[in-house]
Amino acid sequence: MAQPITMPALSDTMSNGRLVKWTKKPGDPIKKGDVIAEVETDKAVMEVEAFDDGYLSGPLTAEGTEAPVGDVIGYIADKREEVAGGAAPTAGMTLRPPASPAPKPAGDGQAATARVPESQVSAVLAASIGTSRSSGDSEHAHHRRESTPAPAAPVNTPSSPLEAGPPYRIERASSLREAVARNMIASAAIPTFRVTALLPLEPLVAAAKTQQQSLTLLLVRACARAIAAQPLFNAAYTPQGLAQRDRVDIGIAVDSGDGLITPVLRDAAGRSLSTLARDWSALREKVKTRRLVPADYSGATFYLSDLGVFSVVETFDSIIPAGASAILSVAASRSHGAACTLACDHRVVFGADAARFLETLRQQLSDPGKLLT
Repeated sequence: MAQPITMPALSDTMSNGRLVKWTKKPGDPIKKGDVIAEVETDKAVMEVEAFDDGYLSGPLTAEGTEAPVGDVIGYIADKREEVAGGAAPTAGMTLRPPASPAPKPAGDGQAATARVPESQVSAVLAASIGTSRSSGDSEHAHHRRESTPAPAAPVNTPSSPLEAGPPYRIERASSLREAVARNMIASAAIPTFRVTALLPLEPLVAAAKTQQQSLTLLLVRACARAIAAQPLFNAAYTPQGLAQRDRVDIGIAVDSGDGLITPVLRDAAGRSLSTLARDWSALREKVKTRRLVPADYSGATFYLSDLGVFSVVETFDSIIPAGASAILSVAASRSHGAACTLACDHRVVFGADAARFLETLRQQLSDPGKLLT
């Protein structure tokens, strides 16, 4: 008997997955829990594990092909002699089970789907495109893959008057860019105000170079300590009231090379700098290799978007991701300071709150020695 392997839902924002590669070939023996394939989601490349013992059987979805969640992408046969031909179908073809024997229904009333490790999954949060900076912070990954795309769910935005302009062609955006677009539309409903302050970054830049420390990490630490002193900036609006979080988790906007992603440093106010540095290094590596899992980029309580690495940027602001009350946008540093724009959810904080936060942040930035200890 052959049991179908279906495209798993690896995050709650995933509607399609791209089959990057099969790590086994038809006829190979597999054990429950073995990695049999790699699937690209809207944020990362993730492993798919076998749900049972058996032998990988065709037909298999072609590598580089997208398939909706729940579609059959291959089979697990009970016996080697039951393995069907493994020739991958062309893109767009529907996989059919081996003619004999037919697939058996899953036992215990559960659907036979690929099993994935448990993780903390929540809506993907995104911010205005930014990049972390320091002499050692290089978050530019290039993992574009060519494939024949499956139709994507339409984004409900007004169409442009394309017909009035020059000839054009439609090229589907990457899964990551589509996820950012969906979340930006959702975030646009947040009532937002912005306050900009010139803050002294030169002492922090000098300290980062002298101590060979990540400037991004020091900015995160300064923000976390300011939030600890101004806890409204760690809250989130809900219809029932304000969600007051007891830990500062900061999402850092990173340009992955194919779109925006926001890895999260957990407990940024309560842990040592060395521990945070170790976690930040691991997150940067995951961004480069597209190995982030939802628990790595979900659930931030505050966001930081830093375009200061680009000296041309005088000032900019960002969109607040759902689930946070504020995001800080840091422009290039000048002799008179760096323009730092705090975008705030007006349901949670008010103008005077923003001013107090920026005052507290200025005090943190003016004494980098304390941030290094």
